[in-house]
Amino acid sequence: MSIPVQVLAVITGLVLITVGLLEAFRYKDQRLHPIFLIKPEDTAAVRLWTVNVGFYNIVWGLFGIAGVVLANLGEVTAGRTTVTLMCIAHFILGIVLIVSEPRLWISGIGQSLFPAVILVLMFAA
Repeated sequence: MSIPVQVLAVITGLVLITVGLLEAFRYKDQRLHPIFLIKPEDTAAVRLWTVNVGFYNIVWGLFGIAGVVLANLGEVTAGRTTVTLMCIAHFILGIVLIVSEPRLWISGIGQSLFPAVILVLMFAA
């Protein structure tokens, strides 16, 4: 994997982990409610999905970072495959977010953009 791919994969992983931590542990913070499109009175009702989605993002972010680590430890095929899967998943999930909730189009683009760039860089070379 090229250096730009590795850097973008680690950044994507760190962003996913950060967002996941916010979703899983800070969903009650009223400053984040506009991002999550929830109302303060709905936090109990959305707890299950916010914690679950948060941990999905944390795990996917760890996969992205692990893929870079694997590649640098000589397991290039395993690392490249792991990063590719993370990118495909989050490219698709970003599109699903835009289609399912158009008001979150910026978040959807944010979720899809780096994975799309990584995929292009990985497979265009």
